[in-house]
Amino acid sequence: MKVVFVGVGAIGLPMARQIQQAGHQVLGVDVSEGSRQRAQAAGIEAVSDIRQAPTADVVVVMVATPQQLHALVEQALPQVAGQRWIIMSTVGPDAVREAASALHGAGARVIDAPVTGGTARASTGELVIFTAGEAAEIAFVEPVLQAMGTPARVGSQPGDGQGIKVINQHLCSVHIVAAAEALSLARALGLDAAAVLSLVEKGAAGSWMLSDRGPRMLQGTDVEVSSAINIFVKDSGLVAAAAAACHTEVPLLQVAHTRYQAAADAGLGLRDDSRVIETWRQVDSD
Repeated sequence: MKVVFVGVGAIGLPMARQIQQAGHQVLGVDVSEGSRQRAQAAGIEAVSDIRQAPTADVVVVMVATPQQLHALVEQALPQVAGQRWIIMSTVGPDAVREAASALHGAGARVIDAPVTGGTARASTGELVIFTAGEAAEIAFVEPVLQAMGTPARVGSQPGDGQGIKVINQHLCSVHIVAAAEALSLARALGLDAAAVLSLVEKGAAGSWMLSDRGPRMLQGTDVEVSSAINIFVKDSGLVAAAAAACHTEVPLLQVAHTRYQAAADAGLGLRDDSRVIETWRQVDSD
């Protein structure tokens, strides 16, 4: 298939490469010159604006925010007739429903397909993909989805996949902050935090986030960025908004969101999300 992949950043580029390696034609779109250069170095041609892209069978969207999705759809509407759009960004149910309505009105079809697994699994084509949409449309894009990971159909309407991703990001947000708090406590108790991590991660207290983020938490501020603090400021905010819309209390999520926001306010927004641990160091030093 001819695929346009919008958002060839930290997670988008390895996803696009998996699609290309599966035999599809891929063109990247990204407003960041640095991202375009990295895509081209990886063998994927990239442009700065979707209006520069040729006609495609499938458009995969991996932008960062609801606002970026809205702007992208507005730009692309004149050329979307007959296309299938796979929206894989974490932008919340309302943003995807709004985008789907506009795209459907212009003759496109939409599959809501947010992912989980991070950059590591994106690089190996092992993402879990929460797909929602018409069965025939999901079937049409199945070769593209399969290149990136394992699709799991979770609903028939755009927004259903985002609902599952809201739950996923609730747990991810809380688990990262819980790991940071626990390792900060270990240090405060005078323990070797690395030794504590290696012991507890294998038992009942373990979690995927503890094992994945924990080692990076024990490194310095300049640790390689896998997912930025700003992503979890945005994602935990989306979870909070979704919970407020259905009048559900999420006190643990609110604590986690406060920590991510504190890290961003301290200038760590573009650092790895494991650096949320530095908010405890700041508190401890006050």
